[in-house]
Amino acid sequence: MPSTKFRATKKNGKVSLVLDVKEYEKLMEDLEELDEIRAYDAAKQSGETPIPFEEMMKNIQASRK
Repeated sequence: MPSTKFRATKKNGKVSLVLDVKEYEKLMEDLEELDEIRAYDAAKQSGETPIPFEEMMKNIQASRK
């Protein structure tokens, strides 16, 4: 069972959160995955024509010369 602890004070409204390291790492992995999903969704909605990865890498390398 996770050992998450919440702390808050009524006086100044500050809040702290204590997480188990494994729980923190899982949250960070989930956040990275969510960022990738959002980037994918944005790319799909952009209406731009996708190019193959290999072609993109060639273009990047050519622009660095």
